[in-house]
Amino acid sequence: MNTNGATANISVVLFDVGGVLVELSGVDTMLKWLGNSLSTDEFWRRWLQSKSVRDFETGRVTADEFAAGMIEEFRLPVGKQEFLTSFTGWLTGLFPGTLEMLACIPRSYRRALLSNSNSLHWTRVVDELQLGPAFDHHFVSHLTGRIKPDADAFEQVVTSLNCRPEQVLFLDDNTLNIDAARHFGMQAVRVRGIEETKRALVDLGVIRRS
Repeated sequence: MNTNGATANISVVLFDVGGVLVELSGVDTMLKWLGNSLSTDEFWRRWLQSKSVRDFETGRVTADEFAAGMIEEFRLPVGKQEFLTSFTGWLTGLFPGTLEMLACIPRSYRRALLSNSNSLHWTRVVDELQLGPAFDHHFVSHLTGRIKPDADAFEQVVTSLNCRPEQVLFLDDNTLNIDAARHFGMQAVRVRGIEETKRALVDLGVIRRS
């Protein structure tokens, strides 16, 4: 990404949650259930395009219906309860230093979350992990009914915040979402974990190097 010129116009810093601010631990289990037949990137592409995932993370089906759909769609060799127990525990915790990094972002920027989430994970994100108060705005798929990488998820952000796409810096760990955000007109950088996230914010002049 070109870090000159347009970056001076950033007014909103928009974060993904899983893989960026919060560590995820369940992918290896899913890959094992799938016989290690997919790479991590291939898995995430399939995940984002999955009907079962999209239905659950836009609030259209229950957790039990999601589990049944996933087991059938991915041909997983487990029962519903085992799948749900594993999936609920995917959120390991915040990457160390996450809240401190967020506190370094000047108040001249609006801080927002754009997350594909669900009823099993979101309460933990907001309350247990204390990310809720760290952000001015939450755009969460199972509450809004809009999901990445669909354009209407990005449209809702700029409409709600009354800004232009190019004023938004979007940080996500998934190439599919980054490509969609760039196509929509946002400034988007793929990052994995807190160190890459910090580096992107420093390189773009949002926060100072510590």
